[in-house]
Formats: sequence, structure tokens, C-alpha cells
Amino acid sequence: MQQTDRCPKLKLKRTLTILTLFISVTLFAQTDEAKLIRTIKEFHKALVDGNTISVNQQTDKMLSYGHSNGWIQNKNEVINDLKSGHLDYLAFTEDSVVVNINGNLASARFIGGVEASMDGVKASYKLRVLEVWTKKSNRWLLFARQAIRY
Repeated sequence: MQQTDRCPKLKLKRTLTILTLFISVTLFAQTDEAKLIRTIKEFHKALVDGNTISVNQQTDKMLSYGHSNGWIQNKNEVINDLKSGHLDYLAFTEDSVVVNINGNLASARFIGGVEASMDGVKASYKLRVLEVWTKKSNRWLLFARQAIRY
């Protein structure tokens, strides 16, 4: 009779353990997604602020940064253009951010509102943006970006 009484308790313990593990994994995934979205917003703020130190720290050494006009820059070009004022981001907003994470690789798609000045000529753009992020040493780094006009 005692074995019968213990079996439901054992099943309950197993069920609770599995449920706890599932909740932990789900919360971890949400935390990782939230961390990436926060990093994305911080990166765009660094562009607007002209903070080349932050831009350097948040981008992979092999960065490919594609603009909506077909212009593609590497990491050094992005940083040098920010330093020189050749390209000046005045505002950057993200709307409808969708993040997909697969291990140490993630994609982020969003509608972007960008105000920028190139050689003193101001323009506003509504863009569809795809950014590819890679996780290295527990930090998300921008690996590639491409935008098209919306």
C-alpha cells in the first residue's frame, strides 16, 4: 500500500521539476531577447550621439553595414564617417522589432525612422531594416545590417 501512495508523490515531483525547468528556459530566452533589443537600441543611440567608442564596442570586426541606397560600409568606414561628420545621425527610432535567436546568432527586423545628414544635407527615411547579431563572450555584436526604403 505504501508504494501506491508514493507513486503519485513521485509523479508530482517529476512534473514539478519538468515544469520548473521549462519555465527557467523560457525566462532565460526572454531575458536574452530583451538584452538584444536593449543592445540594438543602445547601438542606434550611439550612432545618434556620435559615440564611436560605443559603436566600436558593439560591432564585429567583420561588420558589413548596408544602407538603403546600396552603399555598403565596413566597420572602419562607419566609425570614420561618424568621427569626421561626413555622416551624422540626427535621430533613429525602431518600431515593431522582431528578434529571432538561434544559439549565438540572431536576426532583428524592424521599421526604422532615420534622420541623417550627409555632408550637411539633411534627409529623413522610413526603412525596413535587417540586422544580424552575433554573441561573443556573452555580448551581442552587430555583424551585418541592410536597409531598404519603406
